[in-house]
Amino acid sequence: MALSTAEYRALDSAHFLHPFTDHKELHQKGSRIIERADGVYLFDSEGNRLLDAMAGLWCVNVGYGRKDLAAVAQKQMEQLPYYNSFFQTAHPPVIELSKLLSEVTPDHLNYVFLTNSGSESNDTVVRMVRHYWKSLGHPEKQTIISRKNAYHGSTMAGASLGGMSAMHAQGGLIPGVEHINQPYWYREGGDLSPEAFGKNIALELEHKIESLGEHKVAAFIAEPIQGAGGVIVPPETYWPTIKEICDRHQILLVADEVICGFGRTGQWFGSDYYDLKPDLMPIAKGLSSGYLPIGGVMVADHVSRVVIEEGGEFFHGMTYAGHPAACAVASANIRILRDEGIIENVREHTAPYLQKRWKELAEHPLVGEVRGLGFLGAMELVADKASGKQFDPGAGVGGICRDLSAQAGLVMRAVGDTMIISPPLIMTHEQIDELVTLAHQALDQTLTAIKKSH
Repeated sequence: MALSTAEYRALDSAHFLHPFTDHKELHQKGSRIIERADGVYLFDSEGNRLLDAMAGLWCVNVGYGRKDLAAVAQKQMEQLPYYNSFFQTAHPPVIELSKLLSEVTPDHLNYVFLTNSGSESNDTVVRMVRHYWKSLGHPEKQTIISRKNAYHGSTMAGASLGGMSAMHAQGGLIPGVEHINQPYWYREGGDLSPEAFGKNIALELEHKIESLGEHKVAAFIAEPIQGAGGVIVPPETYWPTIKEICDRHQILLVADEVICGFGRTGQWFGSDYYDLKPDLMPIAKGLSSGYLPIGGVMVADHVSRVVIEEGGEFFHGMTYAGHPAACAVASANIRILRDEGIIENVREHTAPYLQKRWKELAEHPLVGEVRGLGFLGAMELVADKASGKQFDPGAGVGGICRDLSAQAGLVMRAVGDTMIISPPLIMTHEQIDELVTLAHQALDQTLTAIKKSH
């Protein structure tokens, strides 16, 4: 017999430490208990239905309730519930997934190193990048350049690669990671046009390489579109300049596709959308649509050749990496995305409609900017629409909007005072209309709450 909401909340407070949570605040209000999900909707223990505009945590691309994925997991668990890929062994699911990934990723990426999460994928990037250069006789090439406000996971290496100062303050940084500014035109572009700003920010990579010394720099890592940083869509001039700099200085380009991958931009990967041709490409989240934990790093042919032929033993791996059930589900998930035409439908139909409707929210008096691409969106809440003046951080306006949105039946995420969305890729036009209606309602209620507090 199921427990009551109050009983679940009491046990939750007594035993479970949540990720990225102020536990004192949470214990005062209690967790929302999600009991089931179907399609694009969540259902909590109090009978409320919520439209999940975050696809779980950027990951449930094919939507909830796919019984075929559950059946694949059950069948694999009954046949081979677990075996590792250490000790010169493999199993059919890991081999089949590896082949399938080589087919859907850019043509030059034909090998994958599997992990259990995006964070582990980026830990792998650090090890593999440095191992690659050492194998080529350049052990001094250790430094990896990243961006401020980037998110690359919460393990020590992932958080170090990321550019979030609050995370750095709670656990320090691994050595050999440097950060440059992000391509955030709305807040940091000043009087420059987006095109001029994008090129200028990209040139910071060149300046950083020159200041450190090209002989010391191993790689540059970035998300095609920054997700957790606030859905920062770079100006059109940004990525072509970055690519040219990496090529000219022989710096490995790492495109972190943990959020952008598997259809979120309307292409299979953000690297397809921006024509990046990365040397390493971390993946996770949409790889299994969140049905089972799995991640990986796609490795370019010239890098994998060095790892295979010149690197000797690569002392890196995880007990559950390449887990048979996770691999089987990931393969089935990729076939769903491919065979049901989900990504093509996003690109040609639903993403243009989502972006059209989402941009309508720019008219609201609380909104300073609306931006987005594919099935990603953000809107910045401001104290003054004309000037873009921000609210006092202590006012917690984004948190107010997030909570009012959930009360209305919509899950959006607040990054400071920026509201972000990343819906399941199966969302229909009618559900997009529902999303925008609920978001507008939450904005109205937030504006009322702000006026009352003053």
